[in-house]
Amino acid sequence: MTDTASRTSTRDRLLDAAAELFHREGIGVGVEELCRAAGVSKRSMYQLFGSKDEVVAASLDRRIPATAAHLMPAAGDGRSPRERILYPFERLEESAAEPGFRGCPFVSTAVEVKSPEHPASTVARKAKNQLTAFFEEEARRGGATDPALLARQLTVVFDGCNARAVVQAQGLDGLAVTTAAALLDAGGLRA
Repeated sequence: MTDTASRTSTRDRLLDAAAELFHREGIGVGVEELCRAAGVSKRSMYQLFGSKDEVVAASLDRRIPATAAHLMPAAGDGRSPRERILYPFERLEESAAEPGFRGCPFVSTAVEVKSPEHPASTVARKAKNQLTAFFEEEARRGGATDPALLARQLTVVFDGCNARAVVQAQGLDGLAVTTAAALLDAGGLRA
């Protein structure tokens, strides 16, 4: 195995363990526990990352594509803009009904780190901005009266429903989809 392949493997193991531990237990997980779970030494971790904060941010950033693939409909899937906007809310409803649902990892991490300058907060904003941009593009395609406002409102509902499901420790029972649909109606997007 080459040194580069070994480093990639170590990096992957570390980021996989970090994503799991941080989302399950919070970012207060210590470096020793993280390294133990990943099967890497602290020395290896610090050779790859300058700090635990960098590990937190990198593990969160690495989740963006998988989260988007889970939440977003495929491009050109034939759904109407309204159906495409409601799709992430339907997926949220399904996820929130699963045992052990922990909510949005991006919001959870940003709330936990508190500082908007923290590298993980920057990653969380990036993920949320991508979701909002998706909503805005579809709202524009669907003829909404103010696509930018509607997109921000939809993001608030999405994040609020995530938080509600976690705080109440129960599924959403249609709340996310019906609330989003009401916003779409109010925003002039019917098709």
